[in-house]
Amino acid sequence: MNPIEKSITSLDWMTLVLFSSLVLLAIGKYLYGAKFLNFIILPFNDKYVLLNSKKGPLLNWFHILMSLFQLLNLSLFIYLTLGVFQMMPSIDPILVFFIILGGLALFELIKMILQAFTGFVFNNQEFILGIIFSKTSYLNYSSLLIALANILLIYVLIDSKATIYGAIILIILINGIGTIKLLKNYQKAMFPYFVYFILYLCALEIAPLVLIGSYLKV
Repeated sequence: MNPIEKSITSLDWMTLVLFSSLVLLAIGKYLYGAKFLNFIILPFNDKYVLLNSKKGPLLNWFHILMSLFQLLNLSLFIYLTLGVFQMMPSIDPILVFFIILGGLALFELIKMILQAFTGFVFNNQEFILGIIFSKTSYLNYSSLLIALANILLIYVLIDSKATIYGAIILIILINGIGTIKLLKNYQKAMFPYFVYFILYLCALEIAPLVLIGSYLKV
């Protein structure tokens, strides 16, 4: 009987990533209990956004903790998705994860800076920061479901494409709800200048992507 070499992927580092993200979530809940409770019901009640979209909303520590939670879990989800669909580069898995994490963090940071700069150009920084805060809050909320999907993909429903598709659908749904509520919250600004407002939002979302894409092609 000839020995058969079997490659086993260690789950230790993925467990550590999940644990670290859950620690961030626990710290946010412990230090900012009231904000956490409002955050948990965000898709059903946008009180969290309305109460925290003033006075430097992107620099409050609870939002930063939730953004870090989102970055860790979204990066891990992308890593797991690459593995399930056999698109994983043939390099060290941990290195792949950190490349995804660094690229995602850089992308979100550059996009946020460009959006904030758009607000500076139009001389309406408070308005733009409110929009950025609302959209990132819903993205951060969807990372709660992403974390659950990661746990299922790693420990329960290993390599389950259905779990990935389900998570993507829920992510789109939650962020779609966020966009609808964003339009509702800014309806007073939207109705008098409907076309201008829609173009303004498109510029906020599309312009950063175009600029980043053009830079990567160089």
